[in-house]
Amino acid sequence: MTGSILPWALGFALACVSLAMLLSLFRLLRGPTLGDRILSVDTLTINVIALIVVFGVAEATQTYFEAALLLAMVAFVGTVAYCKFLLRGDIVE
Repeated sequence: MTGSILPWALGFALACVSLAMLLSLFRLLRGPTLGDRILSVDTLTINVIALIVVFGVAEATQTYFEAALLLAMVAFVGTVAYCKFLLRGDIVE
């Protein structure tokens, strides 16, 4: 057995992340409350970050990891802003 298992693992990871993204998108569209939708957007961004990391491993470059880190920071700030707006009705105090 001379083949590498990495292409199979990357394909499996891509399929799992894609399924998770579809389920998060379903919850975003169908979520009964605004809190469910905010949580699904946060979960969707985490799945996008995972997808970027999988592409980074497949391409063997560090640029994708930097992009994933930047997206994670922006997504965190966005989620905090959404939740603050939901609880208080205003973002800036």
